Amino acid sequence: MYHSVDHFDEDPHLVTVSPARFERQLAWLRARDLRGVGMRELLDAHAAGRARGLVGLTFDDGYADFATRALPALLRYGFGATVFIVSGRIGTYNAWDDGPRKPLMTADQIRTVAGAGIEVASHGRHHVSLPRTDDTELREELEESRAALEELVDRPVNGFAYPYGHATSREIDAVRAAGYDYACDIAPDEPSRHALPRTYVGDRDGPLRMRAKLVRHELRRRSRV
Repeated sequence: MYHSVDHFDEDPHLVTVSPARFERQLAWLRARDLRGVGMRELLDAHAAGRARGLVGLTFDDGYADFATRALPALLRYGFGATVFIVSGRIGTYNAWDDGPRKPLMTADQIRTVAGAGIEVASHGRHHVSLPRTDDTELREELEESRAALEELVDRPVNGFAYPYGHATSREIDAVRAAGYDYACDIAPDEPSRHALPRTYVGDRDGPLRMRAKLVRHELRRRSRV
């Protein structure tokens, strides 16, 4: 689970990885015969019994630096990824965050990354904590964001990521009912296709921490099989 790839002086919420660190993390994966892919590709591979060596790479929020910094590096390594877009904030900035202002991808940038083979998925309309919404707002966050993104990229939008990783059984059921094929959480109590666990990756994660996180994630996944 990534967010932003950029140079930074201040990063209070630890959402940013420097381009140099990101490049080393991708190199670390490739050196271990691991290939980064989008979540839809990973889930399809699991269903077909051919997921060995694949790692799902996700980028939350849809920062502009995904198009300018992350995408070129991913393409150099032959990796894919899924980027989760806040549909109501396209072309603006991370208004939900009290940290440094970071620009979000424009519509043209989103179309460009989709055309490069990156999976575009939904992160809601306004990056709100879904358990705090009423039923009407929850439905709008899920359905309107998906419709807007499908119109933008002219292809199905199958995935969702819960803002802040906040999801109870109500929100998980609503995502499923809205027709999403899968949804990404962070550390769900009961992992499922609509509450997939992810491992945070940050700028502090060098080789030893990457290895530890990979092992921990695999152990967590196996313990719930």
